[in-house]
Amino acid sequence: MWHTFDSFSFDTAKWRTALNNHHFDTGLPRGVADYLPTRAAMLSFLEQQTLKVASAWGFQRFIPPALEFEDVLAIGMGEGLRKRTFRFDDWQSGRLLAIPPDITPQIARIVATRMKGQPLPHRISYAGRVLRHSELQSGRSREIMQAGVELIGLDSPEADAEMVAMAVELMQSLRLRDFKVDLGQVAFCQGIFDESGLTGEPLGLVREAVALKDASAVDSLLKRFTVSEQSRKELQMLPRLFGGCEVLDEAGRMVKNPRSLTALQNINEVVTILKLHGIEDCLTIDLGETRGLDYHTGLTFEGFIPGLGEILFSGGRYDSLTARYGFDSPATGFTCNLLNLMQALELQGNMMDEHRDLLVFEASDDKSEALKISRKLRGLGYSVARDIIRRDLDASLSYAMQSGIRALLVIEDDDSSDDNRKYRLIHTKDKKEQILSRTQLWELFTNRG
Repeated sequence: MWHTFDSFSFDTAKWRTALNNHHFDTGLPRGVADYLPTRAAMLSFLEQQTLKVASAWGFQRFIPPALEFEDVLAIGMGEGLRKRTFRFDDWQSGRLLAIPPDITPQIARIVATRMKGQPLPHRISYAGRVLRHSELQSGRSREIMQAGVELIGLDSPEADAEMVAMAVELMQSLRLRDFKVDLGQVAFCQGIFDESGLTGEPLGLVREAVALKDASAVDSLLKRFTVSEQSRKELQMLPRLFGGCEVLDEAGRMVKNPRSLTALQNINEVVTILKLHGIEDCLTIDLGETRGLDYHTGLTFEGFIPGLGEILFSGGRYDSLTARYGFDSPATGFTCNLLNLMQALELQGNMMDEHRDLLVFEASDDKSEALKISRKLRGLGYSVARDIIRRDLDASLSYAMQSGIRALLVIEDDDSSDDNRKYRLIHTKDKKEQILSRTQLWELFTNRG
């Protein structure tokens, strides 16, 4: 059944009156924002740059839907994400719908159902917006712009290293300085926790203290809970196992349980491969990292820059996710938070140049020359707008200056032949003028490719 606008109880006249009298609240819900041209251009650039790097590494883009059935989406989410999911009733199906809080579970569903039988591995890239509930006073955005990759079907240190190397290449392409990549291995932590024999609340308290790097709290808790002497040593060292690659050697001397030793071998192999990629100086090790302990199954990594307490990208191995949808396959990947990346670029002064190139002003009523010149300039790769509003030259120049347009190209009212026609180029930054012939115009505006 189609619903017309009239069927809704909305008084347009009252709304307009309230708006004109400034009585109508036109604000946005907490945790979302409008992005005007400068920041919108930056976010678009970051998305395209992520996808460009992914394409160069052989990844193909998928576009998952903006809505899913809640019960289907929930299969691929942990309890934390399920609690933060926006849900609402679907009057067409009678089922509960959800706005995805993360894209990776959607990719897992697509691979397990739509791509079954196709040869592995799958190299998948994606970009999009997700929504998550946030704590009322947290100040965090509920709208998250993501772009990332998933590598499904490979279980090897080389695949893990490829994800880290791609993320580093992306940071380098954005010219971010002093970024660090923290490597962790959840199986290393899990082996120590399992070996301790702790369960329930005692285990939860110890895990929380380790996550906070609170060594004194761990010591205090171990005075209350009974564990073996070896487990005590391993648990006490967890909050301290962060730093350079020498941490791996220190852990190798201390740990004894088989699961942690296997995880340690894995991260050592990944670091060795990353050195072959030429990536070493930006790496740090955090073997006490417990993020994603109930989701990740092996190597994890996060990217940071000094002065910004937000994660730029995060990723790792999640071998059990696609199995939830009936297709058991190893997987790894990473995702970038584009809003955090934008903040990082702003912090370091690496804002992209969002200026448009030209505004074309025609002095005569004959539009043919202005249209022809504008079309050719666009074909050469320049951003060109025509000032269609009839106003004088000063007003047009003022508009160009306020709109961030580099220059005003004036098409004079000229009866000369094409070869003898003159053009005036006024630079908005300093109002300097150039008089150009047709030949000089095309010498100045060469093909950008």
